[in-house]
Amino acid sequence: MGTLRDLQFALQLKIEELRQRDTLIDELELELDTKDELIRRLQEELDRYRASVSLPGSSTASAACSVQSEDSQRTNRKTVISEPCCLDPVTLAMVSHRSCDKSQESQRLIQAAFLKNDLLKNLDKEEIRAIVACMCPTIINQGCYVVQEGANGAQAYVLEEGRLEVTKDGLKFLTIEPEDMFGELALLYNCTHTYSVSAQTDSKLWVIDRKSYQTILMQSGLNSLSHSMELLSSVPFLQSLPEDVIMNMSDLMEETHYSEGDYIIRQGATGDTFYIIGKGQVKVTEKKSDHEEQIVLSKLSERQWFGEKALWGDDVRTMNVIAAGEVTCLVIDRETFKELVFDCSHEVQQSNESKIESDKDPDLFSSSTLSDFQIVCTLAVGEFGHVDLVQLKSNNKCLYAMRVLKKKLILNNGQREHILREGHILMEAHCPFIARLHKTFRDAECLYILTEACLGGDLCNLLKDKGFLDECSTRFYTACVVEALTFLHCRGVVYRDVKPENVVLDERGYAKLIGSRCLKKVEVGKKTWTFCGTPGHMAPEIILNKGHSISADFWSLGVFVFELLSGGLPFSDSDPIKILTATIRGIDQIDFPKTISRSASSLIKKLCRNNPSERLGSQRSGVKDIQKHKWFEGFNWDGLCKGTLNPPVIPKVKDPLDSSTSCAHYTEGLSGTLYKLG
Repeated sequence: MGTLRDLQFALQLKIEELRQRDTLIDELELELDTKDELIRRLQEELDRYRASVSLPGSSTASAACSVQSEDSQRTNRKTVISEPCCLDPVTLAMVSHRSCDKSQESQRLIQAAFLKNDLLKNLDKEEIRAIVACMCPTIINQGCYVVQEGANGAQAYVLEEGRLEVTKDGLKFLTIEPEDMFGELALLYNCTHTYSVSAQTDSKLWVIDRKSYQTILMQSGLNSLSHSMELLSSVPFLQSLPEDVIMNMSDLMEETHYSEGDYIIRQGATGDTFYIIGKGQVKVTEKKSDHEEQIVLSKLSERQWFGEKALWGDDVRTMNVIAAGEVTCLVIDRETFKELVFDCSHEVQQSNESKIESDKDPDLFSSSTLSDFQIVCTLAVGEFGHVDLVQLKSNNKCLYAMRVLKKKLILNNGQREHILREGHILMEAHCPFIARLHKTFRDAECLYILTEACLGGDLCNLLKDKGFLDECSTRFYTACVVEALTFLHCRGVVYRDVKPENVVLDERGYAKLIGSRCLKKVEVGKKTWTFCGTPGHMAPEIILNKGHSISADFWSLGVFVFELLSGGLPFSDSDPIKILTATIRGIDQIDFPKTISRSASSLIKKLCRNNPSERLGSQRSGVKDIQKHKWFEGFNWDGLCKGTLNPPVIPKVKDPLDSSTSCAHYTEGLSGTLYKLG
């Protein structure tokens, strides 16, 4: 037995040994982090040199190689806008009369193809049933093409009989068998096929076109929204709520199904849920202490409700509610209900709006004409025209960007409505965090848009230079975007295309949103259905044609923060369909890189909630919930709005006469896709 001194010495040795082990573990963890970062960077380099040979728009292409290239990444980051969908009587009549007779076997096969498809399996059963009913048959003879590489697509197909061959650049990739579906990307927007599909044998297919598909989903969404809002508005204690709160409640209420005899509420149990009957009937029963059998008190049918006491804190159920046949209820819990009932988002928006100082100029350009400006140099070229750097002849220190758009190209691409709407919104947007549109001019061939010249470059180029941004920089630029979105949302405008390419720096280093063809005013309590945005950035409800509003911008804001902090997108692939399906699966399926802190991860995940009404910014306190999030703790919002906060980067703007001046911030907007010169 050792002495006390011996035991103390042995203990000291053991403590020193453990300390050394802890030090070794710390060193190994640091080395592992370094190697992880090296692997990430090497993977990015590898991705740049791989070639994509996957079959876009087809779940049957999973056997084909799917790897990224710079060209495919650039294509995927391009803003896409489908033609506007409207439920006019002619379109509705055309779609409703297009229903084609199908055998039970054909219906089963088409539905099975939908449920196998990674994108379309996410539609509701009723939506799939309506689309299947609208699909028409077509026969393709052996050797004929169904789809040709390079052609624009507007239809999706399900093969019922025969065999099809998929080729790209003349090389065969795979064979399409019965019960396979392809071309579904064309249902979302006007895409160019990157592959060909030809018939190896005489084949029978079922076809659905984009207009019919989008009309069915829009009609389904409007009917569902109208029905749920009618149900909610029929409840007396909800009738005093504003329309936008009712709409948020309809989004948050879950549709729950019950079968004959199911107990919806059990007497004596605790509960916090309120129910409105959408379909079917329930019976309300009570069991007295001195009776063995339940006493039927009443029967409730569609548009009636029960469980309202639970919303005010009465937890214990005093009676049973049992389904009498098949029943569908809209359900909401107490916590969610209280968030909505005490909604103060209107006051919050007004207070946020008042913080932003207007920078309206007097009628500086009211009497100006095109002849008052002279071109300094051409900054960029795009699909609808080009952008010139111009100056006032009367004051050569006043520099502006002049977008020159060819009317014929705008009309041919169906962009007239989008560009006119964008111009109207931006002309009234006097916000220091939105690039100013000063005036428009026109002649017989072109449309001219005079805008603020922010020559500090866009955040996409900054990311390319740095790989990823630190938290301080990301926080500053995100705050600028939050202020811009707040300004737009207060006016009922949804932006729908938040991404680094659309955020530019002025000469001070402050960030501004630039114009986008995705801008649209949406009335309070209403939604819009146009497929619009950039794959990888757009919200799930846009992809699934569920109807969307300003909540879609908060999803994109979360993706924006993720990209700035990591240098990559959470949802990315060379195949657009895989980007869209990953988006629908949601942010919880994504592994966050170590460059994103816990508080930043929390913000991103709260912004990227699949249910639009659950997103940070869409709830009771509006945008204040974003500003008060832990990640923004200590951030000087007042200093940002007053312009006294020091930006993380002050751009080094070159001489305007130097054509190599960074002008990549004109990537999107009124002129369409533009590319840097030099």
